[in-house]
Amino acid sequence: MSKVVLVTDSTSDIPLATRERLGIEMVPLRVIFGEESYLDNVTLSPAQFYDKLKSSSALPSTSQPSPAQFLEVYERLLAEGNSVVSVHLSSAMSGTYQSATIARSMLDDDSKVTVIDSRSASYGYGALVVSAAELAARGASREEVAAEVLRLRKQMKLYFLVNTLEYLQKGGRIGKAAAIFGTLLNIKPILTIGDDGVIFPIDKVRGQKRAVARIVELLESDFGPGAAIDLAVVDTPGDVEAADDLVAVLRTRFNVAGFHRSEIGSVIGTHAGPGTAGLFVFPAGSGHIV
Repeated sequence: MSKVVLVTDSTSDIPLATRERLGIEMVPLRVIFGEESYLDNVTLSPAQFYDKLKSSSALPSTSQPSPAQFLEVYERLLAEGNSVVSVHLSSAMSGTYQSATIARSMLDDDSKVTVIDSRSASYGYGALVVSAAELAARGASREEVAAEVLRLRKQMKLYFLVNTLEYLQKGGRIGKAAAIFGTLLNIKPILTIGDDGVIFPIDKVRGQKRAVARIVELLESDFGPGAAIDLAVVDTPGDVEAADDLVAVLRTRFNVAGFHRSEIGSVIGTHAGPGTAGLFVFPAGSGHIV
């Protein structure tokens, strides 16, 4: 029987058990430490990645999947009689979406494949993929599934709290002097992603408690004080203090109806570093946070 299959890439940070339950196909990026190359979330887990990151003097590099990798997945799924909705990391951060688009153009018949730029990262779009896969499992059409992704993309608010400026500096996002000065002052940048899919700092405050309080203010402005929300939180293995603090406070200030916790993978982790916490928030009941 024909069905709609969701395809994503490894930066969506969807747990393996969830992907298997919903039949979500995942195409991995590569993570390269010197001469060593790994398949993200396949041959290199988040825990292994952060262990290597902390001990490495230089940042790893990442490599997007090739169009051929996506083409193989699309052709296999179409040959099985399925249609495809393929959702990927923001095109402003990676060429992964472009590779998927090129693969679609290489098909003999591309009418059953929809490729979407999530304009987001990590479980910020993983949640969209999961919700769309739940809808597909209930028999929705490809057009309905794609529309669900776009609907949730508009509703989501997201914030990243960076624990250290070291990795933003290593990646060239801020200057060395700014990183040293900011570290001495215990500056905590709060990042978000714009409608164009670009990461940018929305604020910077001194200290963890002030950073958490500022994120609460931002979310109260987005949804209203005490609002019912669905909340997804991502953190980095072994450095979960910031995420724990955020969850504890948010549960006292909002009605958290749906909750999911996952790990930040290697691509975002390369630039943000250990101890980063990410929040992805939707109005309660707008989708599936699992």
